[in-house]
Amino acid sequence: MKLLQNLFDGIKPNFEKGGKWEKFHTLYEGHRTIAFAPDLITKSKGAQIKDATDLKRVMITVVIAMIPALLFGILNIGHQHFIATGAEGTFLDKAIFGALSVLPILIVSYAVGLATEFTFCVIRNHPISEGYLVTGMLIALVMPPFIPLWQVALATIFAVVIGKEVFGGTGMNILNVAMTARAFLYFAYPAQISGDLVWTYLGDKTAVDGFSGATALAVAYNSSIDGTPVVEALSTHNAALGADYSFMSMFMGWIPGSIGETSTLMALVGAVILVATGVASWKIIVGGFGGAYIMGLVMNALAVNEYMAMPAEYHLVMGGLAFGVVFMATDPVSAAQTELGKWIYGILIGVFTVIIRVTNPAYPEGIMLAVLFMNVVAPLIDHYVVKANKTRRLQRATV
Repeated sequence: MKLLQNLFDGIKPNFEKGGKWEKFHTLYEGHRTIAFAPDLITKSKGAQIKDATDLKRVMITVVIAMIPALLFGILNIGHQHFIATGAEGTFLDKAIFGALSVLPILIVSYAVGLATEFTFCVIRNHPISEGYLVTGMLIALVMPPFIPLWQVALATIFAVVIGKEVFGGTGMNILNVAMTARAFLYFAYPAQISGDLVWTYLGDKTAVDGFSGATALAVAYNSSIDGTPVVEALSTHNAALGADYSFMSMFMGWIPGSIGETSTLMALVGAVILVATGVASWKIIVGGFGGAYIMGLVMNALAVNEYMAMPAEYHLVMGGLAFGVVFMATDPVSAAQTELGKWIYGILIGVFTVIIRVTNPAYPEGIMLAVLFMNVVAPLIDHYVVKANKTRRLQRATV
């Protein structure tokens, strides 16, 4: 560490005012503070707030919370590949296959995103923030496992520039950046991020007879067309090949889907970490699951097809609901800030997710649009919550 510190100190004059690399000072300072404390610290004995938590630690905590979903996603990708090809694969075979598929996406997401952020830091001369530590991981985890890497790069640039930098950078965005990247790809390149063919990589192999790459949500939607009960359709889908679309299997995550979104269990493990460390609001998480379940019951009561009649609890383990509620909806920048507002915000995300899933076949996964819509509405929710609080207090006031 002493050698590294001497290296930073040796080149420091080049980045200070008047140095030949002065305009890159923010890049130098950003990388230096990764390993060492900033030079400028408060030394006075006046009143201060002392807390070990800062932006860097918050972001690292969120990354740690996502690691279970990442590791499971890697294993599940290999699992789905061997089901599709009918080949036998050991745990290690599946893990290696999945890692070789996921790591390039993760590397592209971080490399392109950080390069874009560094460019804006230099142009605007503002400090580097740690916000992209989380965004880079999220963008990778919401992607299909075999999406073209150039599309990942393009979506990342769009999300960082349009979803974040145009609003002023970290802490100023009104939309979740990772969800903005996914939405961009969904509308710009729908063939590579939806449908039955994007979830399983075959390479130079061919799928075994009878294999279908449909996700659980796609199977459920097709039930509304052919009249087969959803639970029955799920139980028979690719069953002859060893696939299992039971409730417990979907809860564990052994189904096709985006890299990090299939396992409800891993999302809940992440939720425990985020809530225990005070990083995420449990009210938003509980509200999101609760809203989806309540809307599922409403759909059951109004059912005119098999999809609407699907047991409400199945909505909680299908698609990316759990991942979206835990890691996207709880984004402290784009979510509601008032305590009552968090309940309203979370519940409406769950409600809209189920409505979009069931009533609009063009968008089989509703969590993306639900989160982005509620990101926009969140300030309005807080406004009326604060207004109601002020009105109630004024009524109690006495002159």
